[in-house]
Amino acid sequence: MNFIVLCSSNGTTFQAVLDRMADGSLTAKCLGLITDRNDRGCIAKAKKSGIPVTVVQHKKNESHEDYDRRIFDLHTTHYKLLTTNYFLSCMGWMHIFSPWFIQQFPNRILNVHPAILPKYGGKGMYGIKVHQEVIKNHEQESGMTIHIVTEDIDDGPILLQKKCPVLPDDTPETLKNRVQELEKEWYPKVLQMLTSSPQTSSP
Repeated sequence: MNFIVLCSSNGTTFQAVLDRMADGSLTAKCLGLITDRNDRGCIAKAKKSGIPVTVVQHKKNESHEDYDRRIFDLHTTHYKLLTTNYFLSCMGWMHIFSPWFIQQFPNRILNVHPAILPKYGGKGMYGIKVHQEVIKNHEQESGMTIHIVTEDIDDGPILLQKKCPVLPDDTPETLKNRVQELEKEWYPKVLQMLTSSPQTSSP
């Protein structure tokens, strides 16, 4: 199985995936990184590992679907791909896909969410905001969810969930770090699981 990463963050989980590719425990091939700004930390990580990078910046007043169509065009022009044997793998991707885009890749867009869905999911629940709400509500545990992206935000089929405790002295930042450790460990394993599946392996 091949995959393309979409990331608009520092790329902590992306780096873990690259590390597992380097040590051979992840046999899937990363075809490229798509990001939304030239200053994203994930870019340096991709270039260090020899992964091609494409920056697709939002245009002023551009609709979600118009932005998505420009990303989609990369698959036929830059990557020269439009087959079913690769995934789009979101890792800290802050853009909400339009229904049109999701329909082009049915069951082939992965996302990791920093909470145990369905709690703390949906519109507006992303990044540090999730951890702030978890602590505010005095939850005893949190974690992460890797799921398939559908038109309903954070409501697609769940592939894996892993939990961690919320400690009494946690801040949103310390909880974020603990959840990211789960993401770094398990996202590469999910990619490898999909790679090993007869339905998704490359010919």
